[in-house]
Amino acid sequence: MPAYKYQNSSGKTLWYASFHYTDWTGQNKRKVKRGFTTKREALEYEHSFMDAGKKDPDLLFSSLVENYLADLSTRLKPTTIESKRYVIEKKILPYFGRQKVSDIDAITIRKWQNELMNYRDENDEPYADTYLKGIHSHLSAIMNYAVKYYGLRANPCRAAGSMGKAKAEEMSIWTRDEFEQFIQHEKRPGYRCAFNLLFYTGMRSGELLALTPKDIDRKDPIVHINKNLATVKGEDMILTPKTPKSKRDVSIHHQLHKELLEYIDGMYLAPDDRIFYFKKSGLRACFQRTAKKAGLEVIRLHDLRHSHASMLIEMGVPIMQISERLGHENVQTTWNTYAHLYPGKDRQISEQIGKLFDPEEMVGNGK
Repeated sequence: MPAYKYQNSSGKTLWYASFHYTDWTGQNKRKVKRGFTTKREALEYEHSFMDAGKKDPDLLFSSLVENYLADLSTRLKPTTIESKRYVIEKKILPYFGRQKVSDIDAITIRKWQNELMNYRDENDEPYADTYLKGIHSHLSAIMNYAVKYYGLRANPCRAAGSMGKAKAEEMSIWTRDEFEQFIQHEKRPGYRCAFNLLFYTGMRSGELLALTPKDIDRKDPIVHINKNLATVKGEDMILTPKTPKSKRDVSIHHQLHKELLEYIDGMYLAPDDRIFYFKKSGLRACFQRTAKKAGLEVIRLHDLRHSHASMLIEMGVPIMQISERLGHENVQTTWNTYAHLYPGKDRQISEQIGKLFDPEEMVGNGK
């Protein structure tokens, strides 16, 4: 249908689109959208809207993405959706948005991959391998959605092959001595408590910033982790934990427990007030400044979580207990993340198994 002119309250001439369509229940409905500055924009909106309603792979990739994100928005957390949206809009839509889904093949995807892999920033630094892997995974998930719901014959990402790596080759960590060197240079009670909790519990920064006084057991040195602070479109939101097993109780040492309670009492907080008033960005900035002041390698704030895990491994804590303390969904996640911190453990395991079959031979071989 054609677009139509109208004048708004200030007398400005604008355009609106008006057309009929069949919704997902089979009912005929009318759609009206106002506020376009040109007739072309109004007609393009109608075309895009109708295209999004197609149930075959000839729809535009941009329309597929719109449907994909709308579908997932009721199933995933707002932070997850916004993370997906950001990557898709910045790294995927500029390349594929105007193409039909059915026209995107393995060669096109390989060219897109090559461009991303050849990218260098102002410091001549490329994208991290894990970041490249993540971008490719987003595109592949969209194409899987098209295969499942829009009749696309096959996911071209599989034929193109992946890019990047699933895991970083190196993990930056601090030893306990390095952390103690760091904390000596932070004098503000709020930040001291925050950094101590991050290092000595391994909790995530979002979990830390969501803590309230009622989450701190006043009798026993235990922190109840049951929520997560996230920022979505500039707004702070308290959400459920990252995974079901992220909801957990974590013990802390008595000195930290005492220090934390003194800080809470000194702030005169209500039971449901957030203990730590600062934002993630402010916490990260303070962490980096203090690390430089202490003369230490500047690691990521999240690396305090890895440092905690490393300390537990050095202490000989069983991996199952480490997994539960970190709130991982399963022990395999913990092993995949920290297996490289277990040098020689695989040989020790094989030797222990060998003793079950021939203990005398193991002794005879000096093992």
